Amino acid sequence: MAKSTTTFSCTACGASFNKWSGRCDGCGEWNSIQQDKGISSGPPSKSLGGKRGATIQLSDLSTEEAPPPRSHSGITELDRVLGGGLVPASAILVGGDPGIGKSTLLLQAAAHFAKNGIKTIYVSGEEASAQVRMRAQRLGLADAPVKLAAETNLRDILTMLDAEKPQLAIIDSIQTMWADNVESAPGSVSQVRAAAHELTTFAKRKGTSVILVGHVTKDGQIAGPRVVEHMVDTVLYFEGERGHQFRILRSVKNRFGPADEIGVFEMTGRGLAEVTNPSALFLSERGQPSPGSVVFAGIEGTRPVLCELQALVAPSPHSQARRTVVGWDSGRLAMILAVLEARCGIPFAGLDVYLNVAGGMKISEPAADLAVAAAILSAREDVALPAETVVFGEISLSGALRPASQTENRLKEAQKLGFTSAITPSGGKSVGVNGISLNQMSDLTGFVGEIFGAG
Repeated sequence: MAKSTTTFSCTACGASFNKWSGRCDGCGEWNSIQQDKGISSGPPSKSLGGKRGATIQLSDLSTEEAPPPRSHSGITELDRVLGGGLVPASAILVGGDPGIGKSTLLLQAAAHFAKNGIKTIYVSGEEASAQVRMRAQRLGLADAPVKLAAETNLRDILTMLDAEKPQLAIIDSIQTMWADNVESAPGSVSQVRAAAHELTTFAKRKGTSVILVGHVTKDGQIAGPRVVEHMVDTVLYFEGERGHQFRILRSVKNRFGPADEIGVFEMTGRGLAEVTNPSALFLSERGQPSPGSVVFAGIEGTRPVLCELQALVAPSPHSQARRTVVGWDSGRLAMILAVLEARCGIPFAGLDVYLNVAGGMKISEPAADLAVAAAILSAREDVALPAETVVFGEISLSGALRPASQTENRLKEAQKLGFTSAITPSGGKSVGVNGISLNQMSDLTGFVGEIFGAG
């Protein structure tokens, strides 16, 4: 006899349990656990109405299929992040801080897609249609053939999409959608999960590409259950600081292209403008070399990007020194300070350390270790690094320097912008670029001694 599996899940956080309890161990909510009836395995049973499932057709790995056709928006930076364009029947989730420009970007994208002959519908659950039209007029997009709707009822939206049969549907936002078959308020975990499931299923079944806008929490993660990010094909984050005009669209998941790809935009009075050469833009406000300023040659996805790292080291008036980081991992900064003190004998006790990535960039790759160490030492010793010099490399806990990937691409980007020298780790695949002199180091102690005369 088939065995029926019964599980329970929390409607607040989505955690699963084998038995019911009054309080969720995951989030601490009371009376939020409900029963989920799983599908029985084995032959047909009463739980499935006595019906047998349809036969599934199988294929092997050698089956050749044509790659999915892509639609180009005309926004080069957006197409780059999507992996070369919009794939039919794909589900895309876009998240970002409030006011960062998500709706502006997607309205511009909708207008470009529509002008290229792609039937596009923009559904707003946060604004009235008149408000969307006002933004379109400000952006100079009033003549774009985009269909608008202001609705939050998921059932009505799916009925409308099924009747209109668009090639692209933009839902702004998934947290405002309300499914009448789920007994919870809009924006709750259950509602977000149900709405994302229904819209993703509709995209796959009808061949319509769906772009979902997602709110983020104070930690920068998309609000709602993480299962939503598993459902969709592509997850994009729209990043940037409100005090800077730069905005970065970053791909953290993409089934149809490379992950960690970025597109750079500049916020203007007419909306978001593409930045075709991000390195030049991030370094445009850099003046004469000063202590604590270092240029890092990084890689974002497949694109080399140069940016400025700024450090400040000052005596601390408090008993516990401060470590403040903007645009980088604070834990990795603590690790580099520990390596400098343990392996190079350079103390930072009683000193406040501040680190900033200029231009609102966020760096996550380990190749920035050496540039961070150089910026901190430059600020501590009050010695500016030579002009027209870029730095990159990874620091191990032993103090050894490890080579970074795609060295040639980093050096070519630096050479393009007029840099003439680079400080890099030795070893690995030695790649030289005409016009760039390499100063290769094997360990952090030698780097400190040669560049700053300490250690």
